[in-house]
Amino acid sequence: MPITIHDLRAHKERGERFVMVTAYDTAIARLLAEAGVPALLVGDSVGNNHLGYSTTLPVTMGEMLHHGRAVVRGAPGQLLIADMPFGSYHQSAAQAVASASAFLKAGLHGVKLEGGGWVAGVTERLVECGIPVMGHLGLTPQFVNAFGGFRVQGRSSQARERILADARALESAGAFSIVLEGIPSELAAAVTAAVAIPTIGIGAGPGCDGQVLVVYDLLGITRGSMPKFARAYADIGDSIVAATRAFSDDVAAGVFPDDAHSYR
Repeated sequence: MPITIHDLRAHKERGERFVMVTAYDTAIARLLAEAGVPALLVGDSVGNNHLGYSTTLPVTMGEMLHHGRAVVRGAPGQLLIADMPFGSYHQSAAQAVASASAFLKAGLHGVKLEGGGWVAGVTERLVECGIPVMGHLGLTPQFVNAFGGFRVQGRSSQARERILADARALESAGAFSIVLEGIPSELAAAVTAAVAIPTIGIGAGPGCDGQVLVVYDLLGITRGSMPKFARAYADIGDSIVAATRAFSDDVAAGVFPDDAHSYR
């Protein structure tokens, strides 16, 4: 049976923690589905993790739809959520509906919007149109210029109350879940207790209903320093380098291709 937004709600109600992982292509999506990951996020993190941008801001709708369709082909039975890229839902509710509809027509099952406040109104309109919405509060990467960098959010009492209020507003607007990024673990636990919809943490401590990681961080493909909240569960990056060097050495030595890997 395909996984739906109701399955994530059931996980929370049963007290069962779950995971979500980003995916940007068919091959990785297929492997994540085989591993039993219930929800895949076609994140605008494709920008700085896959396309070489310094932030997520340059990512376009065309790029998101391209990668979204690839993920759909690899994992049609998982719950597939796409990030609404910067500028695709900021002008009006009508623009948001048009952008989100394009993702559902491409085969994805819902969209994620960053921010609180006015985003609750946009969320309500999308839900009215039958488009499932995942919220995103705390360190929202599309607000990096307003934050003055990638900084932990929600440390002051005022910021804490605003995030709690935004979470309740998103729930009231019909959001089916909320990503909590880069906030103190105590605040994330408080938000998780305050809403009936599942929370998914990234850099928000262990008190959330689920956890999400960027797939390249998870697999150890990311080169250089990773965020404090990320953990590499494999060393695929090092394996790729070693395998490619071995291939190069074999070609230089004339031992590949051999008879077993040639046609006659």
